[in-house]
Amino acid sequence: MKDFIFITGASGIGKTTLANGLLEHYKTTCVEQHMIPEFISRDGVEEMTGELEELTCWENQVALLMCFHRLGYKNIIASDIDDLRTSDIPIVFKGTNFITLKLISSDLQQIRTQMENRPNNGLIDFELQRKMNEKNIKRDSLINEVEIDVAGKSIQEVLEQAINIIETTPSILEYEYTKPSKEMFYSWVFANGLR
Repeated sequence: MKDFIFITGASGIGKTTLANGLLEHYKTTCVEQHMIPEFISRDGVEEMTGELEELTCWENQVALLMCFHRLGYKNIIASDIDDLRTSDIPIVFKGTNFITLKLISSDLQQIRTQMENRPNNGLIDFELQRKMNEKNIKRDSLINEVEIDVAGKSIQEVLEQAINIIETTPSILEYEYTKPSKEMFYSWVFANGLR
């Protein structure tokens, strides 16, 4: 069993679908950024910036994850994280048995179709999606990160591959880690030149 299972990837690639499948399989818990309570400002006066909003979401998500971990939960699933925060996972969760599943697609049309058909009319910015996916494909894997190419695979096939990776890939607990440059990641706050 893992302590934490992180799922990252471009918009529309299937992160929430995989998170739901893993939740059904492992019967544990899942924490996504959209679950953070609504907030407008820190004091009712100060204007909320994108940076402060992202920081508040991240800190809340980490606190929730650590709370479940402290209470003894295993295979805690985390998704819907700003990609820039992926580089913080090996720092914040060092010493825990975690794995990060980085979803990519070598078939851009497949994730474009998935995005068009997603419920609730989520973000539909195909150019941004393409750039996000390309950044993820080019970036080397981080500590305890395994890449899954969803191209040509059904939802069930991606789920089965993810479960196999989770259950057969040992996590490195002790390591030296140098945080990569932020230019290696995309961010909904900073956009990193993607828009």
